Amino acid sequence: MTDKHQYNDEELIYRFQQGDEVAYIELVNRYRNRLINFVYRYIGDRNDAEDIVQDTLVKLYTHKHFYRNIAKFSTWIYTIASNLAKTELRKRKRRKVTVLSKMGGEDREFDPASEITADEFAEGRHTEREIQNAIQSLPLHFRTAVILRDIQELSYEEISNILDVPLGTVKSRINRARLQLQEELKHVKQKGRKRI
Repeated sequence: MTDKHQYNDEELIYRFQQGDEVAYIELVNRYRNRLINFVYRYIGDRNDAEDIVQDTLVKLYTHKHFYRNIAKFSTWIYTIASNLAKTELRKRKRRKVTVLSKMGGEDREFDPASEITADEFAEGRHTEREIQNAIQSLPLHFRTAVILRDIQELSYEEISNILDVPLGTVKSRINRARLQLQEELKHVKQKGRKRI
């Protein structure tokens, strides 16, 4: 038996297309956690991210013959995950409008998740939540680009292929996203200093 770790992604998907189920397992092992991290940053909910990645991996299994070796495998799998995440965000938006329309004014006032105590701030427990909130505050096209580059560490070329936009647009979106994140996190830091 040969070691699957010696194959690159494109060789593994080819082997899987030829019926090698172990190649599929290796692809899942290589991408599952990276995809969960990507989708979580994208949509902000760990459980939904796991569900979306599960759907992505099912699509990989059922649509394996749709992959063509004209692009990197990583581009193809991230595109699937990104499209499923966008679908989830659209569903949420529809659900949120429905729920908000049924709420009374007093229901909208208090959001306990937004309350951060001075102790939490001092201990740094809120940091991950604040970073995630800052990422979530970005426009979707900025959010996707910066997650793929700064968190998933994909090349600009791969991101250009996943998003189907020119390389210059990708670089511009990433730069603008970074500036917005910097600004957002600077405000968070200043608020924290005032509370302490």
